[in-house]
Amino acid sequence: MSDARAEGLLLKDEIFRRMDELTPAERKVARGLLARYPGAGLESAAALAKTAGTSKPTVLRLLSRLGIGSYPEFQQRLREEIMRSMNGSPVSRAQRHLVEDTDETPFSRSLALRARLVDRIAETVPPGEVERAVALLAGHPKHVVTSGGYFSRLFARMLAMQLDQLIPGVEYADEPLGQDVGKYLRFGRESVAIVFDLRRYELAAKELVALAKSRGGSVVLITDEALSPSAEDADVVLPVAVDGVPFDSFAALLVLVEALVDVVFHTVGDAAIERMTDWEQSIHIYRAFRAADGPPAPSDAGTGTAGTTGEDG
Repeated sequence: MSDARAEGLLLKDEIFRRMDELTPAERKVARGLLARYPGAGLESAAALAKTAGTSKPTVLRLLSRLGIGSYPEFQQRLREEIMRSMNGSPVSRAQRHLVEDTDETPFSRSLALRARLVDRIAETVPPGEVERAVALLAGHPKHVVTSGGYFSRLFARMLAMQLDQLIPGVEYADEPLGQDVGKYLRFGRESVAIVFDLRRYELAAKELVALAKSRGGSVVLITDEALSPSAEDADVVLPVAVDGVPFDSFAALLVLVEALVDVVFHTVGDAAIERMTDWEQSIHIYRAFRAADGPPAPSDAGTGTAGTTGEDG
């Protein structure tokens, strides 16, 4: 019995945990498997290898790292996992959550759930993948473009706004395959696309990743644990847990984005400080109240001026 099975881990959890130990070819197999998990593993070893763009021996080497002696044994493990997962649909799980007997208040239970999602970042995001993402962003790329899906575009925009204050050449694409496609048509070998694609994955994300790769760019994919189908082609994959009730939670996604910006800042160092200084000297943010100046005079109160308030950026 493999160590993973003895610990009660799902195969996908074990793969996440071991991602940094894999060779580049094995990592491609792992991503191909996770991108269509568990379906990809129920196909033949040759089909999985073809999907990942590697070879059957590479697939078997990955299984060996997981403590699995043969491909039939691997598929049996997958079938067992599928049977266990069929014990409840998302709706039934939400119903159980609604009526379960607990001393917690709904608010405290909700906070605890989201805190656990954040804690799991260390489990779902391999440190080596973060290092590769930071190396791309802090390595003087000529062009960085972020984009997202229906909800995740909010995080893509925030990431672009913050990175732009640390490194040059950062843009946000609201319609990457529409009016903003030109931002990707300028891609070259020193360009980086950061694509957000979480479950209920969008075909546009896969097309966008293919476009960026075809022009020589690198792709950082931010997704959930099940992995977007785009993971097969991405250079770096950063997955987070999003299991919320009644809807998916983006708590871990927000923390991942902020942490990524933080690490880029510390890696860039003095150059980031210089760019932030240029921002502060070039953009004037007027506020309705400044602690250093004291409260506004009575005659000024309530007058309001466009641009007088703003968030710290």
